[in-house]
Amino acid sequence: MAFKPIPLPGGSRYPVVCAPLVGRTREALVIEAAAVAAKAPDLLEWRVDFYDEVADADAVLATARALRAAAGGCPILFTRRSSREGGQPIVASEEQVVAVYDAICRSRLVDLVDFEMDNDARHLEAVREMCRAAQLPLLLSFHDFNATPSHDVLVARFQNAQALGADVAKLAVMPRSMDDVLTLLAATLSASRRCEVPVVSMAMGGLGAVTRMCGSAFGSAMTFAVGQDASAPGQMPIAEIGAAVDMLRRAMGVQPGDAAGA
Repeated sequence: MAFKPIPLPGGSRYPVVCAPLVGRTREALVIEAAAVAAKAPDLLEWRVDFYDEVADADAVLATARALRAAAGGCPILFTRRSSREGGQPIVASEEQVVAVYDAICRSRLVDLVDFEMDNDARHLEAVREMCRAAQLPLLLSFHDFNATPSHDVLVARFQNAQALGADVAKLAVMPRSMDDVLTLLAATLSASRRCEVPVVSMAMGGLGAVTRMCGSAFGSAMTFAVGQDASAPGQMPIAEIGAAVDMLRRAMGVQPGDAAGA
């Protein structure tokens, strides 16, 4: 069985190397996007919770257009990370956030949408339908900045994301020991075999750095790397991550563009 790649326009390599954009203004984001895109990641993640005008749908759309132009063809993942899962505090209601998602989906100025699976069920259902109407892949995510759940809980999380309608299921956890890192990798391998959708995982912080380099060997279809500024602890520069991933794939005998065998 082959691991599953992320659904992006024109296809994608395995694993996708994704770099965050965390500028607070349109001007800062455009500069950041151009600089990061020049480093050739496979995907740019706009962390809109860093953006000062996150509650203003018109401002978000205008900035999305500017990012699309600055990205030089690199696909864009749209993400509002909640403060409970490690995101920036924002002055916006959840209803306003969902309205912004509606506007961005209708615009099709992004290529993939991230929404947390623990959000209110009504909001999750609404965003899922928005993505389906716009034919945009939906990534459902979960982040634990305090600990690493058990193997069975992690696998169940991946499966729940699929059951909720995810096109991609993503988990990020905080390890307290290398045993936790092994738990995350084993759960990723199990989920990649059981789920029909691509899975993405990483253990955060220094202990989890190895998962960012070798997670694809265990079924993780994406890894995150720093283009200019990190969005989570443990992210490493694009060049270093890209070199590590390519070296591992060559050692495993995996050809460019192919997924590793499970």
